[in-house]
Amino acid sequence: MELRTLRVFVAVAEEESFTRAAARLLVAQPAVSQQIRSLERELGEQLFERTPRRVRLTEAGRVLLPLASRTLAAAQEVTAEFTARAGLLTGTLSLGTVDGVEHTRLPDLLGEFHRLHPGVAVDLADGRSAELLARVEEGSLDAAVLALPEQPLRQHLCATVLLEDEIAAVVPAHSPLAARSSVPVEMLTGRTLITYGADSGLRTRLRTAFEVAALDLATRYATNDVALHVALVKAGIGIALSARTDRALADDADVVALPLHPPVTYQKALVWRGVPQVSRQLKAFLTILRTDR
Repeated sequence: MELRTLRVFVAVAEEESFTRAAARLLVAQPAVSQQIRSLERELGEQLFERTPRRVRLTEAGRVLLPLASRTLAAAQEVTAEFTARAGLLTGTLSLGTVDGVEHTRLPDLLGEFHRLHPGVAVDLADGRSAELLARVEEGSLDAAVLALPEQPLRQHLCATVLLEDEIAAVVPAHSPLAARSSVPVEMLTGRTLITYGADSGLRTRLRTAFEVAALDLATRYATNDVALHVALVKAGIGIALSARTDRALADDADVVALPLHPPVTYQKALVWRGVPQVSRQLKAFLTILRTDR
């Protein structure tokens, strides 16, 4: 038994006419008659007394009418509830982002989030990893995608890795170094180095790697703009130490990005506070994140 058949039955009962019921339902009158005959065969009883002037309910029809009305009302309530739920979540999700998040799963995750929760606005704030982490801790951001620091996160913070990346040595394509498979950090001694500013977490990673090799990270040009890294390399100034997945390095035939040896790796992760309880908007986003794994 289908809901549309019950709707036809109720319409005929209330209109006391197959013709008026058909007009009310915007269907042809023969289709109404066919639906009623099908329902009567299914139930094994005649539901209407048909006369040339009107249609009346039989005893079986009078039993069915309140049942059919309640069933249709319940179905409508279910539809209304879940239609409302689609737009139930509103408000704002505040996310911090560092450079290069376009290479992570974040755009796809936000696409799915928008499809499921179109009523939520997403405020994307860019910044450096350290400042974004501080904003997550203080609660001015719901979460942030940032380069994880070398030291473990504080206990009340949670993280999910979105990207595994490494720092590469960016050299001119015509440089003898371009033919190598990797660049030992010892080979960078005495060369003009272009890399991130002191406020960047990647600068800290590089400094640690050089200290382990008993070398000094002698940065001569410092900027967090990797496009400028590339421009300075192409100008013949020196070697850049840049994130290998940065968009500024993509499809540029004038430079080559080589891994360092030993590798200097890092992770970009979504970080949020586990306590106090996360916002409804972040909870919905985390549900998508966990499902997408």
